[in-house]
This record gives sequence, C-alpha cells and structure tokens, in this order.
Amino acid sequence: MFFTYLRRELRRRRKAALVVASGLGLGIALVIIVSSVSSGMSKAQDKVLESLYGLGTDMTVTKAAAAPGSGTERPKFEFDAKESGDDSTQSTDRVMVQGFQTLASTTVDKVDKQDGVADAVGGLSMTVMKVDGQFKRGEFKQEGGTSQGGRGGFGGGGQPQGEVKGGGASFDVNSYTVYGTDVTKQDLGPLTSSKITKGRTFKATETNGEVAVVDAAYAKEKKLTVGKTVTVHGTEFTIVGVSAADSGDAAANLYIPLQQAQTLADAKNKVTTVYVKAADSQRIDGVKSTIQKNIPGTTVTTSADLADTVSGSLSTASDLASSVGKWLSIAVLIAAFLVAGLLTSSAVSRRVREFGTLKALGWKSGRVTRQVVGEALVNGLMGGVLGIAVGLAGAYAVTAISPTLTAQLGSSGGSGGGGMRGGMMGGGPGRQSASKALDIALTAPVSLSIILIAVGLAVAGGLIAGAFGGWRASRLRPADALRRVE
Repeated sequence: MFFTYLRRELRRRRKAALVVASGLGLGIALVIIVSSVSSGMSKAQDKVLESLYGLGTDMTVTKAAAAPGSGTERPKFEFDAKESGDDSTQSTDRVMVQGFQTLASTTVDKVDKQDGVADAVGGLSMTVMKVDGQFKRGEFKQEGGTSQGGRGGFGGGGQPQGEVKGGGASFDVNSYTVYGTDVTKQDLGPLTSSKITKGRTFKATETNGEVAVVDAAYAKEKKLTVGKTVTVHGTEFTIVGVSAADSGDAAANLYIPLQQAQTLADAKNKVTTVYVKAADSQRIDGVKSTIQKNIPGTTVTTSADLADTVSGSLSTASDLASSVGKWLSIAVLIAAFLVAGLLTSSAVSRRVREFGTLKALGWKSGRVTRQVVGEALVNGLMGGVLGIAVGLAGAYAVTAISPTLTAQLGSSGGSGGGGMRGGMMGGGPGRQSASKALDIALTAPVSLSIILIAVGLAVAGGLIAGAFGGWRASRLRPADALRRVE
C-alpha cells in the first residue's frame, strides 16, 4: 500500500517533485564541481612541488642561512688568458656550488637515523659558468683592485664585476646547472620528478662514473643525444640518458654521479641538500622538529612550507575554490534544503482534504507522516541523481577545457642562499631566477568519496524536506477535511 500510494502521488505531482529535485540537484552539483576543482587544484600544486622536491620527498634539509654580515665570501671567477699579439683570448669554465652553502656528507646519515625518517639522500647542486671570448690588452678593473692585461675576474653570480678600459672586449658567457645525485638511491630526490625518455638512468655501480643524464629541454637546445659527450671543467662525461620533467622545470640541466660532482666543485664529502622521506606522512611536522633539534645549524623545509610560497593564478584559484567556493556551496545547499522543506510543507497544506479524509478512514498520524517523508525522500534521491549528473558534466567540462594556471614560487625562508627558479631552495638544485613561472593544466577529478557525499546530501535533503512536510501533516485532524469541503 505504501509504495502504491507513493508511486501514484509522485506521478500526480510530477511538476512539484521536479521543482524540489531540481533545487536539491543544483546544490549537490555545485558541491561536486567545487570539490572536484579543489581536488584538481591540490593535484596541480602537488605536481609543482614534485617538480621541485622530487616524487616521494617530504622535506629537505639545508644549511641554515648565515647571519647578516657573516656570509661566505663570494668566490672570484678568474682565468688566465692565452695572448696573441695585442689580444687576449679566454676559454675556460668555473664550477660553483649553488648558493655556496654546504653540509658535511655525514649529515645524511645523521638525518637518516632520526626518529620518523624512512630514508634520506644527499645531493650537490652546482652552476657551471663558461666564458669564451677575447679582449684587447688594456686595463681591466674589478671589485677590490685592478688587473692588468690578460687577467680578469667575475663574481660568483656569473656577472662581470669590472670593465675593460683602453681596449675592446667581446665575451660569450654561458651557464648551466649540474646536479650531483646519489646513484645508489635514485628513488628519492629531484631526479625522480623526471622520467627517462631515451637511453637509461644511472647504474648503482656508477658512483664515480663519468656518465651523465641530460634534461630533454637542454639536450634539444644544445643538440645533445645519448652516446655523445659533454665536458664539464675538463672532465668528459658520456650521456647515457635523456630525462623529461613530468611538470614544470627540471631540477638541473645535467645530472652526474654525486662523487664526480664533489670532485668538480672541490667539495669533497659535501652536499647542498638532504632529501628526506618520512615514515608516516602524518608525522612530518614532528620529524621536522626532531631534525632541527638534534642537528643544529640546519634548516628543514617541508612541502607545506614550500606550498605557502606559491603565487600566481594557481594560488588565487585555489583560494577561491577552498574559501569562496566552499561557502557558496554551503549557502546554496542550505537554501536548497529550506526551499525543498517549504515546498513540501506547502504541498501538504494543499492536501489537507486528502490527508484529513485518510485520517477519518483510520490512518494514524504516523502513517501519514511516513507517507510524506517517503515522498520527500524519493524527491531527494531524484535530486541526488540529477545533481550527480550535472556535477559530473561540469567536472568533465573543466577537465576537457583544461584551463592553464600559472604557479610562481618565491624563496622560502629556509633556503641556504641563492634564489629559486621553479621553486627549489637555493641550497638544493635551484635555478638562477625567482621569477620563472610554471604552467599547469587544471583538471577536475571526481572521486568515489565525492559521489558518496552527494548521495548523503540527497538523502539528507529528502529527510529535511520530509521533516517539514511530516510536521505539517502530523498536525492535521479529520475535521480539517470537513472544513476544507465546506
């Protein structure tokens, strides 16, 4: 009897049922779209952080920044010229540790032994400055003094720190980044954010091998392929693989074994960054505090710290989705629930004669209330189906369009010097500019949990609407039908 009456009443009041279901569906669809877009924002930010930290890295440990006025002296870039008549020809390169801040290699083992640390690996980030050119004999002035003839100087940042007087000069200054990676632990660190597209990665036995993996973009620019060689500060490395960053910029132009990097940079048993994987993602803050307490002189930066430096349209859109979108969804849902409740209550008021007659025929108030709640619940479920359909369509549209968002990262307080390009800390494999923006395509993935939430909201909406209507129906008396007839 319950289902027969329910089916008949829903068919009789299709328009009213559709209005209630549509209102609930709109609110549920908005929740699905906002939730899926927020999830897409989170995934986009994760991609940015993975391109900086490396897949699976929870935090990095670098040397604490020196106090103002007590920083490490910037190294001078000097070279001896090969003279020809009145001209001096230069062709040389200089390997410089990125940021000039290093940690002892033993720090890696110390970090690895801390409570809550699953694994740790060290890396050395370097910049190679190569100068080719010539200038006529004359006076070359540099900071801190004057150099005569064929001897000049450059600051560690790669920019000429003087000028030639009394002669002409023509220099071609190029720089590229090199990252020394621990080939025995390649599942942690920035190289994991790139995938090998040609050739192979390092072998665990190549700890001191003269081999290299080159970034795809740099390889294309310099026409480098697997099997070719590249010379770094007099050492010839054979390219064994080409890697492409999954998103954003690669951590370095060239990757070589850590031991070789330490030799080239004259940084024996030194690293610039320790990459750390926590045993439990829920304990990252605790692990950070433990490392800072037990290993003084270090700065620990988590992915959450780095995420706080993200700016650009990705950050703006993420803030809108998580704040404005969330409150908008809540407001629409509340409005939809109230409208559904009021419409159901109004529908009950228009059915006074019907319900009064049923009570006169012996129906109990509870039975009438259950009938009203049942109808409202079905309306809520129809609204849920409609909302899920519209929400999925909206999420699919966002993914299909894939609007491009930009993510720009500024230096975090924990960097060991140098800037960030693509967001890596200066103590790690950083780049030379902090203004580089990454382009990220936005998607809107819909998870099963979002669908289950939508179903729950549909049931909740139906129950709330049923509560309004049931309360109104419970107050009806058989005499109400007679008064309505009169």
